Amino acid sequence: MSHNAPAAGSDKRSLRRGFLAARNALTTDAVRKAADALAGRALSMPEVAGAHAVAAYVSVGAEPGTRALLDALRARGVRVLLPALLPDNDLDWGEYTGEGSLTRVRHGGRMTLSEPAGERLGPDAVTEADVVLLPGLAVDGRGMRLGRGGGSYDRVLARLERAGARPALLVLLYDAEVVAHVPEEPHDRPVDAVVTPSGVRRFR
Repeated sequence: MSHNAPAAGSDKRSLRRGFLAARNALTTDAVRKAADALAGRALSMPEVAGAHAVAAYVSVGAEPGTRALLDALRARGVRVLLPALLPDNDLDWGEYTGEGSLTRVRHGGRMTLSEPAGERLGPDAVTEADVVLLPGLAVDGRGMRLGRGGGSYDRVLARLERAGARPALLVLLYDAEVVAHVPEEPHDRPVDAVVTPSGVRRFR
């Protein structure tokens, strides 16, 4: 299978460009409405409703919005863990305790992210989560996720596997980002479900 990796990599790059362009064409109002719908859908899922700790992330730009969901989880007393990008693209984690617990961090010339401002809990903190929200650009009918290409969440998934942790793996997307097929590489792992503004689809 590994002999397909270069082709899969170039396919992924062109797909990413297309999905990012479609997101960037969305209006602010469309992004906000989708974020509210996503929060409602996710909060109604049994695995989210019963979670004590959720590893999530702060959406940026036209990415499917997570802020409403983060605040709703916190209001329920759920421990919310957010990532901090390390220089080697791995992720450290910190706790979200509201808007004031975030800081804007610029990572080289690449991007500015909202990250937890408080104590760093270490890369293994994610293994304590009952639910892990994975950012993505698309997912297919098998649950294979097209990520942003940085590899950070491939490391998270490998870390969960090594620890024997089995959190629910969810990806939040727009409806048009659930597609027939995304290219995969040997290290790719399927998610358990995709949440879109119109509903939840489970894969296993």
